[in-house]
Order: sequence, then structure tokens, then C-alpha cells
Amino acid sequence: MRGEEILMIKNKEENVAGALRTLPGDDVRAIMWRYADRYDLQMLTQSARSLARGPVARMVAEGARNSHEWTPAKSNLLRLFDESGITAAFIDPKYGGYMEGPKNMAMALIAFELAWVDAGAATGSLAGNLGLAPIHERGTEEQKDIYFRRGLPPSPGENRETYRGAFALTEPLPYVGVETGILSGKMRVAEWREGEEPILQVDKRGRFITNMGFANFVTAAVDSDDRRIKGSCMVILEDTDPGVFDRGVPTRKMVHQLSSTSDPIFNLKIPASRIIGGYKVKDGIIIPNCNHGELIEAVFRRTRVTIGLMSAAKLLSAVEPVIRYQRQRFRGGADVAPGSLRYDLGLQQKEDAVHRLVDVWAFGEASASLGFEGARVFDLIDPLEREKDRILSEQKIERGRSQVKALARIEKDALEYIQMMFKPEAKRDAKRFAELEADKLVGFVQVDSLANVLCPACKLWNTGVGATVMREAVALMGGYGITEDCPGFLMNKWIDIQLEATYEGPEAVQRRQMSVTMTTPLFLARFNLWIEELGKIEAEHPGMGARVLACAMRMWVWTLVWLQGNKDALGGRLYGSSRQGASFMLADALCWLLASRQQIADVLELARKGPGNPAVAEGLEGTVAFFSDLAWVQAARAAGEVGRMCAELTYGYRNDSGPEEFPSLRASLDAGLAGARLAKDRAADSLTKVMIPEALDYPI
Repeated sequence: MRGEEILMIKNKEENVAGALRTLPGDDVRAIMWRYADRYDLQMLTQSARSLARGPVARMVAEGARNSHEWTPAKSNLLRLFDESGITAAFIDPKYGGYMEGPKNMAMALIAFELAWVDAGAATGSLAGNLGLAPIHERGTEEQKDIYFRRGLPPSPGENRETYRGAFALTEPLPYVGVETGILSGKMRVAEWREGEEPILQVDKRGRFITNMGFANFVTAAVDSDDRRIKGSCMVILEDTDPGVFDRGVPTRKMVHQLSSTSDPIFNLKIPASRIIGGYKVKDGIIIPNCNHGELIEAVFRRTRVTIGLMSAAKLLSAVEPVIRYQRQRFRGGADVAPGSLRYDLGLQQKEDAVHRLVDVWAFGEASASLGFEGARVFDLIDPLEREKDRILSEQKIERGRSQVKALARIEKDALEYIQMMFKPEAKRDAKRFAELEADKLVGFVQVDSLANVLCPACKLWNTGVGATVMREAVALMGGYGITEDCPGFLMNKWIDIQLEATYEGPEAVQRRQMSVTMTTPLFLARFNLWIEELGKIEAEHPGMGARVLACAMRMWVWTLVWLQGNKDALGGRLYGSSRQGASFMLADALCWLLASRQQIADVLELARKGPGNPAVAEGLEGTVAFFSDLAWVQAARAAGEVGRMCAELTYGYRNDSGPEEFPSLRASLDAGLAGARLAKDRAADSLTKVMIPEALDYPI
């Protein structure tokens, strides 16, 4: 043993039970993020990590990010994706894939591992799945069979190439990123002979489309430009279709250079069977079975979570490089002798350095907890959604308003089910609970109400606030942080996260969705039950921040209700679709609470399940203690942010002293902070003792 490992043993030989010994490994993460019982996911994680920290890291270190063009070296990534099993992970076994069941957690882990090194590589991998996603969610069986089988990497001896896709939603400026309902892409009937399938003429220009340097097909959103076609839809365009399939000029982006991005132009003739989800003909009019809005909602509500996890990976990946930099900062001085405190700890002698790193780590943990919870929730939704579609189809209830009305009638039962879930088993009506649990529509509605908040919250908070925290991580490296050879490529990650904040809808889109979904009775009922649950956690596991978080959550609910029931000094309603100064800020506040709550839940999961894993049990007490302190640090920060925003909303829209109830809520919140800085001191102290590998495992 030498280097940091010797230092840590020498620094504190007692190695007390309450100290963090090493950085968390896969066994710890598998428990916290709930895939310890999924061997397939563990193997997929290892495969993605080997690819990321090997070939991808070497490409970045050798300067592959210095060009916009899709080079042969970058193109080799596609082969590596295929060989590692990443490409086939999205495809169901019935079409030749190898992983059964929903794929949200699998895609999340792949993205997390790739983005740990480079987000462009992660984006390039995910973009192929995004091209297939509309077909996966709403495609006909024939479409799925064709494109999934083509998208599967060839078996040994099979003479073909992997068929790769792209997703073209966004339009050229000024529409890009503004409104998904505005489509300049058009389709019309080119030929329609009696008794034959219609041939469509599709005219589409894309903006900032990933994978266009090599895509064989594109799933594109278009609107009708012909009275014989009703509404919008998504269509499949192939590079062999007659007409123009122009891949476009590479986008001169400053980020994600390991993915191929350009502004393509399509003017193609395609058979109507390429309308995703199929179509029917009524009175001589082609009516797509799915409009483009339905498809976008089905796709983005899943993939936005994955983008959020790419940002979380960056933050957690910064921890080890910063620790290494802090400890080695002064070792080059001639008067700094090995064994001295200055040599052994470097910048970690100073409280500010380790306190700031604790803040980065705590935020990274919370953002990962929020993201992986979102992925797990969507794995729950996928089979329920298919059951929901089947049941409603049998009842002759089509998608759209009819389905919304039908599901609204289920909300009462779903609310009852949520309330019973939080009761001890002995206090439930066992028969009634079993009935509700067996009802697939109830299951879908209650989980959907949660997913509709978690998805935009993860995307908004992880990428938006995460970009600010990533700047702090870069700053902790001093001048080294903004160099090309910065360990961990932190400068690249700081730049990349700026783009992730705009992917699949900028912040305003996520806040708008949250302003609607966070006020539903089902979500608010669950939220209030979480508050009660946190009270029990505080009683059984003090020192995790549960008390102060519960206080902040009560303040948030009170502020929402107050805003909904009051007007400003000019008589205007305080909460409504046009009052985004209030609703958007409240959405921001909720993100802090959701992430902190899930972080606490993940630490509790580790404490419960860790003793049963021999690889985790040794040193578990110290690991749990450290993560508990991080959770408390993050809960205190979340409470502070929520208190600030709620106070601004409560007092800021009035000319008087405000409502009488608020000061007592604020006092309870402030009192709940007792001990939070002590937790930060403990976590910071652990950072000076934790063992790290002698060298970073990338770049090579």
C-alpha cells in the first residue's frame, strides 16, 4: 500500500466505526438505487462503465471533442456500443433483444455511466433509442418488428449493418425550443390510387438533430398540409426513400462533440404505412391513430429523467478528482515534507475547501436519488399503461378527452389506495386494499400522478440548479479546473450541462408542466402523507434532516393553498396559468423538497438492506453515518431555499405584513435546522480521511 491509502491509515489509525472508509462502490449504489436484485442491470452497468472509462475516456483525452465533424474515430463509438450490449439493451427479447420488461432503469444506468466520463457519448447512445422510442410507445406491431429487428446489432456471421435512427421534432428557428405544438414540417398526399395504399409527400427541416451524421431512418413530427389528411402525426423516413434525405451541415456546437448533430432537410415520398401507430380512412380522409403530441408526451416523459441523470453523474464524478486535487495542492513546495499536515491534507486543512465539496457531493447525491426514483417509477408505469390502454380499448374508449374523462372517474379510488398504502398493514381494510391493488386502472392513475411531477422536476432541477453546482466543482479545482487536462474532464462537464438544461424543453417547459401536475389532489395527498412519514423517520432516525424537511414541506403546502386563495394588491389572482412569477417559483421550491426526500429514503434503504450484503456490511455504520450527514446538509439547504422562496411569494405580493400564520411556520423551519452545521462538519471531516485510489481510473 502507498500514496493516499498509507496516508489515511496513518492519519487516523483508529478508523472509527462512524467514519467513511472508501468512496461508495457498486454494492452500495445497487442497494441505494434499488437494483441489487437485478443481475442484468449490474452487468449492464459494468459494461457501460468499461466502455466509458476506457475507449471514451481515451478519445476525450486525445482531443476528439475538438471537432464538430463526425469523424471515423467517433464513428467507432457505434461499434463499441453494439459490442458492449448497450445498443440491444433497449430492444425487447421478442425482437431479438436480451432484457425483459421495462427499460427505463436500464437506460438510466447506461446514461449515468457514460455521462460520468462524457455526456456526448451518452447522448449519442441514447439518441438511437430516442429514434426508436415513438415506435416503441405507439408503433404498430409491424413497425416494431421491422425497426427493432433492423436496429439490433448483427449476430456473428450475419451480413448486415445495424440500422440506426434519429428523432426529428424541433424545427428551424424561430420555432426551435419554443412550442412543440408548432410544426413547420408538412405532409400531403402525393399519390392515392384506388385500392392501393396512399403515398405521402413529406417536407421536413430539422434543427439540432442528434445522430444525423449516420442515421438510416428518422422518426419525424409533421402536420397535415392536405385536406385529405387530418391533424398531425409522426412518420418514419428512410435514407433510401425517393427524394431528398440531406443530413445537413454539422452544428457548430461547443458541447457534446462526441455525438453527431446537424440541421437536416427531408423532402421524401413514403407509404402511409410509415405513419407511426397506423391510420384509418374515413370518408376519404386519412386519420392517424396518434397525433404528434401524444407521441412526444409518451417519449419525453421518460427520457427527460435520463437527461437529468446525466447531469447528476457529472456532479458525483467530480468528487474524487477534487479530493485528489485538494490533498496534493501543496506537495510541490520544497519546504513541504512528507508526513507533515500540509503535505498530507493540502487544501483540506481549510474548512472552506471541504465544506464546499460537501455541498457539491450532497447535491449530487440528491439529484441522483431523484433521477433514479423517476426511472423506477416509469418502470412501474410501463406495464400499467399498456394494461390501461387494453382495458379502455375493450371499453371502446379512445385516447384523448374520452380517456381523460374515464380516468378521472378512477381518481377517488386511487386517492383511497394512496391513503391506505401509507397505513400500517394492521390498520388497513385488507379486503378493500386487495381490491384496489388488483385494479390496474387504479394502479396506473396513482403512479401516473407521481410520475407527472417527478419527470419535469428531475429535468428542471438536476440540469438547471445542477449547472450552478457544477460550476462550484470546477472552481474547487482552482486554475486546473479550466484546463484541457483537468482530471475528470470537469470543464467539459460544466459546459455540457448547459445544453442538457435545454434538451427536450428548456426550464420554462418543465416549470409549466409542474405548475399543473403538482396541484392535483392525488399528488397533494401523497405529499401530505410524506410529511407524516418524515415525522416518523425523525423519531426513529434522528440526524438525517427529516424534521427540517417536513417543516419546509408544510410551508410549501401552506404557501400553495394561500396563493390559490388570495389576490395581489391590485386584485389579480396569485396562482394561475398566466401568473408564472408565482407558480414557477413554487415549482422550483418543490424540486428541492422532492430531491431531498428521496435522498433520505435512499439512505434508509442502505441502512435496512446493507447488513444483508457481505460486501457492504463491513464499514456500513460509517457509510450510513456519512450519507446521513450528507442528507442532513442537503435537507438544510433545501429548507433554506424553500423558506426564501415561500417568504418572497407570501410577502412579496402584498403591501402589508402578510398573513399571521407564516411567521410560525418560518420559526419551526428555522428551529429544525438545529445540528445541520454539525452534520456538515462531520461530513467534511470524513472527506479528509476517506481512502481514494492512488490514481483516477481515467483518462488512460
